[in-house]
Amino acid sequence: MALNIKPLADRVVIEPLPAETQTASGLYIPDSAQEKQQKGKVVAVGSGKKDYDMTVKTGDTVIYGKYAGAELKLDGKDYMIMKEEDILAII
Repeated sequence: MALNIKPLADRVVIEPLPAETQTASGLYIPDSAQEKQQKGKVVAVGSGKKDYDMTVKTGDTVIYGKYAGAELKLDGKDYMIMKEEDILAII
């Protein structure tokens, strides 16, 4: 299913990855203690600005800031839309 949203300029649409339910040592994390995941998969990329090409591309897995972007619910799925400068790293 194609995403029917096209971000403008240097904006990126990200689908957040689900929260971790188990620690590295094997302990299960209860729902009340789970933190919002700061990783996600890029699903749409804007065209960039004048004299600035976009670094990320569709399909990249990225890490973004804790309070970056705006939450968006579309077709029953959660997405984040943010500027590319709010992305900290490509994994």
